[in-house]
Amino acid sequence: MKNVVERLREWAGPLARPTGPPPLLTRRGQVFDLLVALFIGVATVVYAVDRGDAPANAVPTRVDIVPAPGGSGWIGVPAPSVGSVDWGVLVVLAVLSSVALVVRRRYPFTVLCVVTCLAVLTPPDTPRVTFYACVVAAYSAAAYSQYRLPTLGTLLVMALAVSEFTGTTQPVVPNQYIALMVLVPMVVAANGLRTWKLRTDEGLAQVSTLERERDEALRRAVEHERARIARELHDVVTHNVSVMVIQAGAARKVMAAEPEQAREALLAVEAGGRAAMSELRHVMGLLTMDTEGAEPVLAPQPDVDQLEALVARIRDTGVPVRLTVSGTPRPLPSGVGLAAYRVVQEALTNTVKHAVGASADVLVDYGADRLLVEVTDVGGQPGGATAGSGRGLIGLRERLAVYGGTLRAGLRPLGSYRVTATIPLEAL
Repeated sequence: MKNVVERLREWAGPLARPTGPPPLLTRRGQVFDLLVALFIGVATVVYAVDRGDAPANAVPTRVDIVPAPGGSGWIGVPAPSVGSVDWGVLVVLAVLSSVALVVRRRYPFTVLCVVTCLAVLTPPDTPRVTFYACVVAAYSAAAYSQYRLPTLGTLLVMALAVSEFTGTTQPVVPNQYIALMVLVPMVVAANGLRTWKLRTDEGLAQVSTLERERDEALRRAVEHERARIARELHDVVTHNVSVMVIQAGAARKVMAAEPEQAREALLAVEAGGRAAMSELRHVMGLLTMDTEGAEPVLAPQPDVDQLEALVARIRDTGVPVRLTVSGTPRPLPSGVGLAAYRVVQEALTNTVKHAVGASADVLVDYGADRLLVEVTDVGGQPGGATAGSGRGLIGLRERLAVYGGTLRAGLRPLGSYRVTATIPLEAL
C-alpha cells in the first residue's frame, strides 16, 4: 500500500508543480473583478427569484427533437419538467458562484473547481443561475492558472458535467440582446488591440531610448579611456625622451674633449630609453592583456617611494635637484601616490626642457589631512625647446581632480616657476 501511495505521489508531482509565474495582481484588476462578480450576481439572483416559484409547465426550458409520426420528418417535443424549485436554493447557488469570481485572478484553478461543483448542483430547468459564472471561471483558469494540466482536465470535466450529468440545455440568448452580444466583444477586442499597439510602441520607444543611452555611455567611456591613455603616454614618453635628448646633446658637445663624460651621458641615454620602453610595455600590456590570451608581466606603478630614483635621473642630466620630505611618511593609496609622482615628473621634465641652467627644489609634505607636492625651479634661462601644448598640466589636473586635489602652476615674482599640488587625505 505504501508503494502505491508513493507511486501516486510521484505521478501526481508534475501535476501539482506550477508551470508559470503567478498572475500579476493590480488594484484596477481587483476592482474590475469585483464589478464583474457584482453584475453577474445581480443578474443571476434576479433570474433565480423570477424562476424559483414559476409553475413547472409555464415555459418549457428544453425541447427534444424526435421523429414525426409516420416517419415523415422531425418534430420538437417539450421535455418533461422536473417541477418548480425553491428560489432560496437558486439564490444561494447564484450568490456563491458570483462571489467566487471576486478572486478569479488570485485563485483561478480553485474558482474553476468551485463553480464547476455549483454548476453540477444547478437544476436543469434553471441553467442561467451558474452558466455565466462558469464561462468567466473557465476563461480565468485558462488565462491565469499556474497549473496548466489540472486546469485543462478540469475544463473538460466541467464541460461533461454541465452537458451530460445534469442534462442541461444551455440558455438561448434572446433576440433583443443579439446585437449587444455581437458589438460588446468587438468593442472589447478593438480596445484590446489598440492598447496592445500603444504598449508595443511605448516598448519600442523605450528600447530605442535605452540603446541611445547605452551608445552615448559607451562613447563617453571610450573618450575617457582615450584621455587616460593619452595622459599615461604623455607622462611616460615626454619625461624620458626629454632626458634622453638633453643627455644626447651633452654627449655630442663633450665627445671630443671629454670622452669619459660623453660615455656617462650616453649611458644615461640608454638608461632613459630602457625606462621608457619598460613603462611603455606596461601601458601597452594593460591595453592588450585581453586579446593576447597570456597575461603580461605587470610591474607596480611608480609612487612617491620612487621619487629618489626620479630625482637621480634628473641630476644625471646636469640639473641640480634637491628632494625634501617633511611630515611623517605613511602609506598612500596607489592612485594618490602615482598622481604625486606624475606631478614631480612633469614639473622636472618642464624644468629640463624650458629652464636651461636652473636648479630645482622638490618638497613632499605629509600633512594631517593632505599631501602637498611642490616643485620650484630657480635661476634658469628659457631653453631652446618649443613651447609645450599644456597637455601635461591639463592631464595632471584631471588626475588630481579624481581624488579631490588641486594644481597651481605659474611664475613667481622673481622669475622662478612653481608647481604646487594638494591632495586631501582625510577621506582616504
